[in-house]
Amino acid sequence: MKRQGRLFEKILDLNNLYEAFYKAQKGKVFDQEVIAYRQRLHENLQLLQQQLRSGAIETGHYHYFTVYDPKKRLICAAPFSQRVLHHALMNVCHDAFEKQQIENSFASRIGKGTYAALDTARAYHRHYGWFLKLDVRKYFESIDHVVLKAQLHRLFSQKHLLVMFEKIIDSYTTTAQKSVPIGNLTSQYFANHYLSRADHWIKEELCIPAYVRYMDDMVLWHNDRDILLEAGGRLQEFAATELKLLFKPFCLNSPDKGLPFLGYLLFPCRVRMTQQSKKRFIRKSVLYADYLQTGRWSQQEYANHVMPLVAFTEYADAVEFRKNVYNSVMDEKE
Repeated sequence: MKRQGRLFEKILDLNNLYEAFYKAQKGKVFDQEVIAYRQRLHENLQLLQQQLRSGAIETGHYHYFTVYDPKKRLICAAPFSQRVLHHALMNVCHDAFEKQQIENSFASRIGKGTYAALDTARAYHRHYGWFLKLDVRKYFESIDHVVLKAQLHRLFSQKHLLVMFEKIIDSYTTTAQKSVPIGNLTSQYFANHYLSRADHWIKEELCIPAYVRYMDDMVLWHNDRDILLEAGGRLQEFAATELKLLFKPFCLNSPDKGLPFLGYLLFPCRVRMTQQSKKRFIRKSVLYADYLQTGRWSQQEYANHVMPLVAFTEYADAVEFRKNVYNSVMDEKE
C-alpha cells in the first residue's frame, strides 16, 4: 500500500477551510452556534489554520444525546468549530480512504448508499443458494484505538496529519482505548475504513464470489452451504484476532427464508419490510401528522420529513400497508 503524503498543505489552504465551513453548516444555518461562527468567519478560519499548523487543535467537549431510531444509540455532537475541522480533513483525505474500499462496500460513500447496497444484495440473492449474514457486536464502541491508528499510519505518511487524527481518536473512549463517537464525520470514515481490511480478506483469501457490506452489516453468498459455514468461522477468528471485534451469532440460510438487511426482508422475487421497520413507520407517521396539525411544522417541513419515510416503504412490496397506515392516521386526526 502506497502511503499518502503532502496532504497537510492542502488541508491548511484557506479555500479548503471555507469549503469545510459551508459543508459543516449545511442544514444548520439557523443554529446559534453556526450564526456566531459565521459572523467572524474569516477570523475563525484563520484561527483554525493556526491551530492546524501548531497541532493545538481542540477536540472533545461533545454534546451527548440518545436516539432510539431504529435502536438505542448515544450520539456525540461535536462543537461546530470541530465539525469544520473534520470536513477540512476529509475534503482532502477522502480519496485516500476511498482507494482502500472494495466496490461492494456501500456506506458513507459517494454514489453508493442504502439502495445501491440493496439492489446488489437482491441480485446475488437471486443467483446463489445460500447466504451468510454477520454484523459486529456494538461496532462503533468496539473499534480499537491501537488497531485504528496502525491502519492510519499505513495509509498516511505526514506526521502532522497523523497527529490530528490521533487527537480526534483519543478525544473519546467508552472502554480502555476503544470506541469512536457516533455522529462525527471522521468516525464514519474511520469505521468504514476499519473493516476494509476484512473486505479484502474475504475477497482475496476466502475467495467468496458474492459479498456486500454496509458499515458493519456483512453478507456473503455461495452455492455451497459448507463453504459459507467455514467462511463464517474463519471470519469470526480473523475479526477477533486482527481487528479485536466480536460478531453477533451469524445467520446462515437459503434465500427463500428471507435475508434481514437494512430494514428489509429480501427474498429472491420480493422485498418486505421487517416488523421493526413497520412499527417505526407507524410511529413516525403518527408523530409527523401531529407536528403538522399542532403547527409545530409547516407543510414544507412535514413534506421534507415524510418523503424519505415514504420512499423507504416504496422499495418494499408495501402499498397496502402504507395506505392502511395513512388512512388510520387521517381517521385519528379528524
